[in-house]
Amino acid sequence: MTPTSVSDASDMLRAVGLSVTAQRLAVYRAVVHLHHATADQICEQVRHEIGAVSRQAVYDALQTMRVHRIVRRFEPAGSSARYETRVDNHHHLICRQCGSMCDVDCAKGTAPCLHPVDDHGYFIDEAEVIYWGTCPDCTPN
Repeated sequence: MTPTSVSDASDMLRAVGLSVTAQRLAVYRAVVHLHHATADQICEQVRHEIGAVSRQAVYDALQTMRVHRIVRRFEPAGSSARYETRVDNHHHLICRQCGSMCDVDCAKGTAPCLHPVDDHGYFIDEAEVIYWGTCPDCTPN
């Protein structure tokens, strides 16, 4: 669930035992606002909102929120890691032409992509699938 207000985001941070800081809230708001942003883009947004903040502090906040499943990190081939607030098992569509990205649910049922033909004894808790193609805006008529 993505919090819809600062108090909701604060409650979410507290619920996982994290201190609520202006920096963490600004990082979270940037992830919500920018959708699939890189850490550098998030850092720029945070600096715009609250002023001076180190890149390392933003990376640390993102890592802490990732560990506590407040944000999700994914890394498309040929791209920097991206961050999002949707932390359930889902996938992404990426346009090869313009780079636009959007979320897409698993194909059918309850996370069917978590059941490979042979799991080799692994306990699988996430699958990362990226569909590559051309978005409607870039497709020639």
